[in-house]
Amino acid sequence: MVTAARYYPQLMSIMGNSLRFLPAFVQMKRLLGEGYCGNLQVCEARVYGGSLLSQSYGWAWEELMGGGGLHTVGSCIIDLLSHLTGRRAVRVHGMLRTFVCQSGPAGGIRSVTADDYACFQLLMSGGVVCSVTLNFNLPGTDVHEIMLVGSSGRLVARGTELYGQRASMQVEELLLSDGGEAVGPSVRGLNGMVTQLRLSFQAQEDRRSWVRHPVSMAASFEDGLYVQTVVDAIKRSNRTGEWESVEVKIQDVDPNHNHRTLPN
Repeated sequence: MVTAARYYPQLMSIMGNSLRFLPAFVQMKRLLGEGYCGNLQVCEARVYGGSLLSQSYGWAWEELMGGGGLHTVGSCIIDLLSHLTGRRAVRVHGMLRTFVCQSGPAGGIRSVTADDYACFQLLMSGGVVCSVTLNFNLPGTDVHEIMLVGSSGRLVARGTELYGQRASMQVEELLLSDGGEAVGPSVRGLNGMVTQLRLSFQAQEDRRSWVRHPVSMAASFEDGLYVQTVVDAIKRSNRTGEWESVEVKIQDVDPNHNHRTLPN
């Protein structure tokens, strides 16, 4: 898919990580670039909530089918941290656990293999350290917090609101309010992403071609490959208990590989 996206640049090929379009993260990236935090040192992410499992058996139960907190939520956080910082992970260490192994009588004899708890660290290029904790065994109000700490300040996105505090300030300041909307970060980010997609096509008279600027912040297929590589490295680390390297490999596919002559 990465090779195909490169070969056909006129086709829109983006990943669906809507958190990039959340206004709080758009402003966080801008302020980070303007030096609000100084030299970036540490990133911390916490996402807590209720179970991700459906009442009846489905793909969300199975780790091999893409279920679990690491796949469904962790992948979005990994992409978001790379987008905000402009850096990529070079080494990772992680731990995954499945505390709820059965989800009521609907599952029958099937057991849950998807993780409901994940804790992992990313060592980014430039020495930036990221720590991520995902816990989907938490009753009550969901928690979604991303914090970036630098040499001269910090930025914190709690839900859909953005807060900041410079080293010279006694208390943090509210930089962006959610306007009283009772929606989560993913939903509001998705609304922003759909709006930018519409603008991308509206700018063209025939509505079949598109312009890149409105969706320029969207994740590309290459970003998606990077995220999948990091996820695989975290899963390896969970098995080995050691730090694992992140090596993104893109193999160019021969477009005529299906038409090769078989050897005699």
